[in-house]
Amino acid sequence: MRVAILDDYQGVALRMADWRSLHPAAEVQAFTDHLDDLEALATRLRPFQAVVLMRERTPFPRALFERLDGLRLLVTAGMRNASIDLAAATERRVQVSGTDMLPYPTAELTWGLILALFRHIPAEDRAARAGRWQTTLGLGLKGKTLGLVGLGKLGGQVAQVGRAFGMEVVAWSQNLTAERAAEVGARLVAKDDLFAGADVVSIHLVLSPRTRGLVGAAELGRMKPTAFLVNTSRGPIIDEAALLAALRARRIAGAALDVFEPEPLPADHPLLALDNTVITPHLGYVTEEGYRMVYGQAAEDIRAFLDGKVLRPLNQLPVDVAPLG
Repeated sequence: MRVAILDDYQGVALRMADWRSLHPAAEVQAFTDHLDDLEALATRLRPFQAVVLMRERTPFPRALFERLDGLRLLVTAGMRNASIDLAAATERRVQVSGTDMLPYPTAELTWGLILALFRHIPAEDRAARAGRWQTTLGLGLKGKTLGLVGLGKLGGQVAQVGRAFGMEVVAWSQNLTAERAAEVGARLVAKDDLFAGADVVSIHLVLSPRTRGLVGAAELGRMKPTAFLVNTSRGPIIDEAALLAALRARRIAGAALDVFEPEPLPADHPLLALDNTVITPHLGYVTEEGYRMVYGQAAEDIRAFLDGKVLRPLNQLPVDVAPLG
């Protein structure tokens, strides 16, 4: 079996797991570049029987499955990947397996971004390197209002840290209850009230048809001109055109963004030209500890498949075609 690891941006995948445990039954190759073109990607992957995906960096639509007759196994980081057409995988008799993910790195990055906004850390770093000393006035967190759009596992962690900083924490989502909010020290409010009252709004929702474009011109228009917006979830949850307009007109103070559509973010993207943004390249889950878990379990998934078993399945194939053994 030939195994392709895609989108190894840092060039570290081959040392994050014991891939030698698959030898001699499997040969593993990692690719550090990203291919957007479907035909180019299909050409690259045709020699491989297994592919390892890091999250949703490379989508796997039906059209790609249809071009890969030899593909038998697809392993994705995480136990959910909205960019994989699972129905097409099942029809093409491709087993899809997943891995666990660490539950805390994205919440930690969220606080890094909030602090970067409030204390102007990126701007002051650049200024100090250029010989300029203390060029801005930062803001403290104590007594400010943190508005969380989404209060699941990640949002709950962010809420608890906000309380530790002495912030008032308010939250909203379509199915959020007052009881759940109270569990993590937050207060349930209406969506409009959250955007109008928060000093920083942080997004913690799964991308779905009902959350796509959820934060648009109306929501941004309700925010205070001194308020910040943070997104570590998925880019399309925010209407990008509306956000650009709000940032350019200084209708909000700034935004810290870790997620975009598309990714990687093009070098000429207008968000990069604004001085009231903090931009990170989808680092929420990107830690050494997380990579070691994901790639280690991906190797386990492949080893099991080679041995005639299926670990952590995301789809169900007929028993006679699922494994190699």
